[in-house]
Amino acid sequence: MQVIPWIGFLALILSLIAVDLFFLHRKPHAVSVREAFSWYAVWVGVALLFNALLYPAYENHWFGIGRHIGHELTGTQAVLQFFTGYLIEVSLSLDNVMVIALILTYFRVPAIHQHRVLFWGILGALVLRGIMIGVGAALIHRFVWVTYLFGAILIFTAVRLLILRDEDEVHPERNPLIRIARRFYPVTTEFDGSRFFTMIDGRKTMTPLFLALLLVESTDVLFAVDSIPAIFAVTTDPFLVFTSNAFAILGLRTLYFVLAGILDRFRYLKMSLVFILAFVGVKMLLSHTYPIPTAVSLSVLVGVLLIGVIASVADTRRRERQ
Repeated sequence: MQVIPWIGFLALILSLIAVDLFFLHRKPHAVSVREAFSWYAVWVGVALLFNALLYPAYENHWFGIGRHIGHELTGTQAVLQFFTGYLIEVSLSLDNVMVIALILTYFRVPAIHQHRVLFWGILGALVLRGIMIGVGAALIHRFVWVTYLFGAILIFTAVRLLILRDEDEVHPERNPLIRIARRFYPVTTEFDGSRFFTMIDGRKTMTPLFLALLLVESTDVLFAVDSIPAIFAVTTDPFLVFTSNAFAILGLRTLYFVLAGILDRFRYLKMSLVFILAFVGVKMLLSHTYPIPTAVSLSVLVGVLLIGVIASVADTRRRERQ
């Protein structure tokens, strides 16, 4: 019976994706900030509505949900863990937005075709993350030391993010997926509308749009190595891990169009992300000796993000006055 919640959630996600693909963006167009903000608000609203439904589902253990992780979660625990995990994923995706912007700029992807790259890139990322979450959950439940490994990875990532510049993260010529793809297909520097492949002299040829898609896909896998362990620090329930991840990833497309042009004005958000990664890493290292309650983690997360935003806004205003 526990499979029913998974089937129901996947049906919901596929329905939302179908509406997006076949109705909302049937015709390619440049997504305005206003349109993107409206749809991001819709995605956040759907995530919050889903979170509200988790309370009675876990409180009453509908279809046995919440009992497959070794102990029963209450409705309050499930709601707090989902929301904290969702907020962590959204926070960490801010850095992902900046890298995606660099990728699309590098390949000079026209604004009218950027949504197509992001749609298929994030759809692929959703499948890959589902696989990684399944493997991660199995490892954590079988090997206790994996929790410490994940914590160490997060702390290492925090240090790396602290010293790494954004422009250092985009090197298409070094990407293994692009190298492999170029062995099978020739590459053209010209776009052919919204097509990933085109025919040149009778040969199937990759367009820059497909190269951008490959790079977006591969960089999301790298970000998943950071973000998935971060969620496991909040909850080890695979259903909560996957659903919070899925909603954050699906909203990333519209979040990109909202923030890509103004993210450089929030210069202190990067420091907030560094602190969040380090905090979650320490939380995992202490999980078996001094577990930090989810409510405390949520308070720290919200506080750190607010400090980053307020400091960034104040700094931007100061520079504009100067």
